[in-house]
Amino acid sequence: MSGVTSIRISTDMRDILSNLKVHQKESYEDVIKRLVEMAVDDEPLSEATIKATEESLADIKAGRVFTLEEVAEELDLK
Repeated sequence: MSGVTSIRISTDMRDILSNLKVHQKESYEDVIKRLVEMAVDDEPLSEATIKATEESLADIKAGRVFTLEEVAEELDLK
């Protein structure tokens, strides 16, 4: 049997949760559950993603990076 508990949140947080309701009668529990499920990714990273991440980290450590300004200039966005 599942129990029930209370949590203390600020009125600001309550207002944020209220604004995230899909419909007026959605409970705060349902809103929180939906947010938690969105935040948790059960799918493991693919080998390609792991390899790309490792290559990116190596680029950063080696200084092979560009500033936002350099990228914008290269793409003629300035």
